[in-house]
Amino acid sequence: MSRIHLLTPRLANQIAAGEVVERPASVVKEILENSLDAGAGRIELDIEQGGVKLIRLRDDGQGIEKDDLPLALSRHATSKILNLDDLEAVESLGFRGEALASISSVSRLTLTSRTADQEAGWQVQTEGRDMVAEVSPAAHPQGSTVEVRDLFFNTPARRKFLKTEKTEFKHLEEVVKRLALSRFDVGFTLRHNQKVIHQLRPAISETEQERRISTLLSPAFIENAMKVDVSAEASGLRLWGWVALPTFSRSQADLQYFFVNGRIIRDKVVAHALRQAYQDVLYHGRHPAYVLYMELDPKLVDVNVHPTKHEVRFRETRLVHDFIFRTTHRVIADIRPEQGSEPAISGAAASHLLSAAPGQSVTQQSFEQSRMPLHQLQRDSGNAAGAGFISRATYQSDRPGAGQVRDQISAYGALHPQGDSATGMQPASMPQADDTECPPLGYAIAQLHGVFVLAQNDAGLVVVDMHAAHERVVYERMKQAYEMEGVRSQPLLVPVSMAVSSMEADCAEEQAQVFSKLGFEIARMGEETLVVRQVPVALASADISKLILDVLGDMAQFGTSQKIQQHTNELLATMACHGSVRANRQLTIPEMNALLRDMERTERSGQCNHGRPTWTQMSMNDLDSLFMRGQ
Repeated sequence: MSRIHLLTPRLANQIAAGEVVERPASVVKEILENSLDAGAGRIELDIEQGGVKLIRLRDDGQGIEKDDLPLALSRHATSKILNLDDLEAVESLGFRGEALASISSVSRLTLTSRTADQEAGWQVQTEGRDMVAEVSPAAHPQGSTVEVRDLFFNTPARRKFLKTEKTEFKHLEEVVKRLALSRFDVGFTLRHNQKVIHQLRPAISETEQERRISTLLSPAFIENAMKVDVSAEASGLRLWGWVALPTFSRSQADLQYFFVNGRIIRDKVVAHALRQAYQDVLYHGRHPAYVLYMELDPKLVDVNVHPTKHEVRFRETRLVHDFIFRTTHRVIADIRPEQGSEPAISGAAASHLLSAAPGQSVTQQSFEQSRMPLHQLQRDSGNAAGAGFISRATYQSDRPGAGQVRDQISAYGALHPQGDSATGMQPASMPQADDTECPPLGYAIAQLHGVFVLAQNDAGLVVVDMHAAHERVVYERMKQAYEMEGVRSQPLLVPVSMAVSSMEADCAEEQAQVFSKLGFEIARMGEETLVVRQVPVALASADISKLILDVLGDMAQFGTSQKIQQHTNELLATMACHGSVRANRQLTIPEMNALLRDMERTERSGQCNHGRPTWTQMSMNDLDSLFMRGQ
């Protein structure tokens, strides 16, 4: 019969290390977080063989007192919390006091440190079966150095699960990236096998912060990103950072960084809110890109729900979800060419477009082949919400100005006053306007194969997919009309009875007022039975039972749901698709210009209802390169 016995300190720490130390990247995360908590302003990290042979971190933080060094390598020893109240309002990255003990149990660890009021530094190592700490003097500047050698040398089974040196370093570098993004005020240096990989200075200004993001992630992200900075004083929430344009979506969710009070997290509520914000503008199967920071009262978020502290739990889930969704949704909605002077052609001319002749829709083009839209050429850094873009031509050459080009086009048009009967091309006349004022999408000059509108602006050539663009314009108008008229409901001739769980029935009862605003009348007829008596007119032909179950599932998990709105929008999008101009429909110059002006006024006009780009910009430099001008 087995007897209960106490584990040895080393074995207990090695078991704990299974949760904390998965690979070299896990070690780097823990010691980097300790340095940041210690107030370091500069951190140097030296890595050898992907971190398996050596991980050495130096910082200039406040250091550790001599008498505290042995405790630092003990389990459940920390200076960051003292009681339950501290745990419920954690502001530091680490707080459990397990990291160094766990790391030292599966490696050869040396910790050297010196505080500001000590004349010399001190060093501690753990040796022996019982991990007895030995303290000795050592020369060291203020701060700490943690040296971890031969990771998993005494647990060969764990070491067998490590990947190649390149793979392990890739994971380690990602940890450094995340923490460097979380603390712009700290300088970071990363070396691998004596080679400098990253050398980042503290980034205080917005320009410096964007430069760091560009270095760590990609220059393309910053070039295609909008700045966000929104606060809600009533709730004490603040969301700031950068969100990428929908046209910069990714094939995988590899460029998504979200920080809560400086801690990078993965949270279902946050991911759901951001996915919903982008849903109406993303190409199918694509993922948004963002670097966002949320600040809130530490008491409103529980960080003690996961061993690696990657997950958190918000105490006001619905409040956080709605704030993130509404903030990013509004910023994305405001993506459009910068509003300039009053359009030269009235938008009323576009009324002819609503009665489009039938034809084949434009074949969906590869998302990756689209060129950079005009509003990506230069971001309006002065707008805190990132709403609106400014494009100003910086190209200089001896080519004629805008007024001269208009005169030339008019001269060419005079050669064919009735249009080209073979192609149906209309005379390419341009509205007369002040040479210094040109709308962001310019003026239409021609139509190509009944599919694309060609326009000239200050930067060069604009190419518009007329069906995709008009589809978005019509869709946004239909959504606005639907919201202004309110939700019209109709009673069901035969009420729909639904079998649900008791939890779902409770949720339906609690959210009865919400369902009523959405146009539904739902009653509870038993412990696990609901009856739907009234539905919105627009959803009369939908699968009501499935829709209600999806909504209840969202409400239970996120405290809110956009499923009904999504379903309604899908129906409106289908109607807009059928109501917009088709390929091979010949448009007049005024009709083309009216479409361009409508696009400039319409939210989300950069993408059609399916997430495809609606227009692209070719600058004069782009065109010059095609013909090798200036080479």
